[in-house]
Amino acid sequence: MATTDATPRHGRSEQDGTPSGTAPFPVSPDSPFADGYDIASERDALADLVAADNPDRGGPRWTRLVELRERENELRQMTRSDIGQRVPAAAVAIKEASGIAGLGQLADATPDTMTLHTKDAYRMFTGRPADASGKGQPIPGGKRFAAVLKSIWHLSANDNPYADWILVRVYDGLVAIRAHLSRVITAREEAIGLLKRKGLTLSVMASRSPKTVELGFRSPYGYATAEAIVEFDYYVRMIKTLIHKDRMSDEGGRAAIREVGRKMRALFLDPIRWERHLLREELRQLSRSDFLPGADELAHMRVRAAVALFGEVPRKVFTGVEAPRHTRRRVQLSDAELRLLEQASLTAAGDSPQPDTELL
Repeated sequence: MATTDATPRHGRSEQDGTPSGTAPFPVSPDSPFADGYDIASERDALADLVAADNPDRGGPRWTRLVELRERENELRQMTRSDIGQRVPAAAVAIKEASGIAGLGQLADATPDTMTLHTKDAYRMFTGRPADASGKGQPIPGGKRFAAVLKSIWHLSANDNPYADWILVRVYDGLVAIRAHLSRVITAREEAIGLLKRKGLTLSVMASRSPKTVELGFRSPYGYATAEAIVEFDYYVRMIKTLIHKDRMSDEGGRAAIREVGRKMRALFLDPIRWERHLLREELRQLSRSDFLPGADELAHMRVRAAVALFGEVPRKVFTGVEAPRHTRRRVQLSDAELRLLEQASLTAAGDSPQPDTELL
């Protein structure tokens, strides 16, 4: 809602297909610009282009990068201008905004690291690329999974209900896997503790040469993924210890590791299809306002495509009653706006002779 109510500059709505009167950029009430342009959010959304040495000038987001550079230059001009001639409240806002713009982002004082002892966990983190012959399919690992979630996390800033929905689902899946690992590990540790009380002390095996990798994740979901993989690593160490020390059979131990590994890989695969579609230019602008009465035909097409691909978003997620643990959505709803969301149809209104995925 709040991210789609400004009027675009430079007539961009005609150039990039954005509906007239709808801002193709995030907005904020704290913006120093008259149209509410949220320069910080747009920097985050275009971080890959900003960091690139030679961004693609023919890419679909090139005009947004040009706009960002223009706004940054405009903000610098505001800083140098004689703000004393402006309305006092506006002058204060501009001065504070320019000061904030010059304040560097927080960064890790030292690199975050993860130490793994088992090949099972290391492969779970790195995944497996397709082999040279093309016969073996690539298997995504935790690193790819975290990158996908970062992209969807950034997309949630657009008030996209499907971005929120997959973040809720995936995080719940991670929590469930970690809870299962914790229960099994605790039960096995208690069994080892009982043996110790009887006089037999066993230690959990560790690698003579563990592998330490730097993390540097750019979203909270990366660290949630790393914690799940570390838990899996300790779980594998525990199971292999029990096999080696005759507390489990070879077959039972391998089955226990395989069961959890399959659940984690299935979870890693789930959001990849969502990212592939949600980040396409045809669906990037999807937001909750597309579901509301008065939305134009292009909005209806986005809704029909999303519903055809992913199903209807749950009402609690749509209204924000159920929200992701971490989201970049920053919308303060009035009572009237909340009622609109509660009453909105979660499929596109009206009949259309076109296929649901015509937009794609």
